[in-house]
Amino acid sequence: MALGRRDALRLAALGGAAGLTTPWARPALAQGSYPSQPIRLLVPNGAGGVADLTARTVGQAMSERLGQPVVVENRPGAGGIVAGQALMTAPADGYTLMVATNAHAISPSLFRSLPFDPVRDFAPVGLMGSFAIALLVSPKSPIQNVQDLLAKLKKDSSANIGTISVGSTQNLAAELFKTATGIDTVTVPFSSTPDLLTALLRGDVTVAFEIVAPLMGQIRGGSLRAIAVTSAERAANLPDVPTLQQHGLKDFDVTSWNALVAPGKTPQPVIDTLNTAMNAALAEPEVRKKLLDAGVEARGGTPAAMSQLLRTETEKWRGVIEKAGIEKQ
Repeated sequence: MALGRRDALRLAALGGAAGLTTPWARPALAQGSYPSQPIRLLVPNGAGGVADLTARTVGQAMSERLGQPVVVENRPGAGGIVAGQALMTAPADGYTLMVATNAHAISPSLFRSLPFDPVRDFAPVGLMGSFAIALLVSPKSPIQNVQDLLAKLKKDSSANIGTISVGSTQNLAAELFKTATGIDTVTVPFSSTPDLLTALLRGDVTVAFEIVAPLMGQIRGGSLRAIAVTSAERAANLPDVPTLQQHGLKDFDVTSWNALVAPGKTPQPVIDTLNTAMNAALAEPEVRKKLLDAGVEARGGTPAAMSQLLRTETEKWRGVIEKAGIEKQ
């Protein structure tokens, strides 16, 4: 029986926990002659973002175990397509890796054609981290919880939901929320998070769906208020904020994630070496703290668990995109 998305994410985390406690998690991990040169790690986003921070934090810790530098190279553009194409055309020798994100599970249903198949052309190494999406309101908003939000969306025809671009995880989470609640309201996409937050604080947007990681400062400082998170479990860095499931939306589970992948035909011994190094890096308290301070929960896990998560996510978002009537680009 196929695993659901929540089960797949749990399996990835459990696999990581198993790897993090084994006695072979700490020593240098070179297998045979690999690696014998620096490893390039492609990031499908610009410098300073969540994927970039995760790549640099985990990559540095991995390099100490592999005995070779892990060099981060930012390749933003086209929802991860630019980086994905670069990975697909790289030699399958373990010296070019990539941070895969939710976008790589969404793209097959969002674009008419892709130069790669994320399931077939990527070889998962493992899940590095996940981070919550929150429902955010202005601190001046009378909305205190999800019940208040639902009442507002039902009664006020001018009420709306704001997200960043169409087809983003945040945007699709909002569409899934509308389906789960049966509420027919407008979703307003913005080109950037600053534009979205400006509209939210100005009162042009009723609620914003946005990832927590880059907004922890505003949330902790009180300039934004989180009324719920979309993940199945409460976010470790927002323990007082309930989940949508706790508000009665059964099985609602949307989490953004960053995974480590290699070209599809990379030899299994190389994948295993990288996976062991990744899990050992994610076991380091300093790494876990640095990630959590940035809003990312360290995960870890097996290549098989990550492969299952990627397949589950790809199918999930295909259904959401079709139901929402989002035209392929």
